[in-house]
Amino acid sequence: MRIIGIDPGFAITGFGILDYTGNKFSMVDVGVLRTAADIELSKRLLILFDAIEELLEKYRPEVMAVEELFFNTNVKTAIKVGHGRGVALLTAAKAGIDVYEYTPLQVKQAVVGYGRAKKEQVQQMVKVLLNLEKIPKPDDAADALAVAICHAHSSGTYKFCR
Repeated sequence: MRIIGIDPGFAITGFGILDYTGNKFSMVDVGVLRTAADIELSKRLLILFDAIEELLEKYRPEVMAVEELFFNTNVKTAIKVGHGRGVALLTAAKAGIDVYEYTPLQVKQAVVGYGRAKKEQVQQMVKVLLNLEKIPKPDDAADALAVAICHAHSSGTYKFCR
């Protein structure tokens, strides 16, 4: 199964693509999509849409796994990140790809085995599980791989995004 994991953002969206066959992971690609702050909102969203669409066309994942948003205080940031998340969901829907959502707690539980794990612990386990020489940078890229790993471990038993 080929999975694209998305760590949604507005200025930076992380993506991680992996193959999962017979309980074995293989990383296909990882990185971030960036939009410049000096470009107007609608054009930034279009840039993000085009970039995700290009990834979906190039790698043909079977499913998309997206981290749910969690913000305590900054509502403005949450709204902007929500825009980016919406673009990812729209792009997947347009491509006919099923989307699954995971909370940060579910991702940590699936990757580390402990739902309150620290970010560094999650990143280290991503490195170990994917047999990488180093932790992918920036953090958004490693986080996207963690979301994809979470989906592989859950076999889609979590919330299907409708």
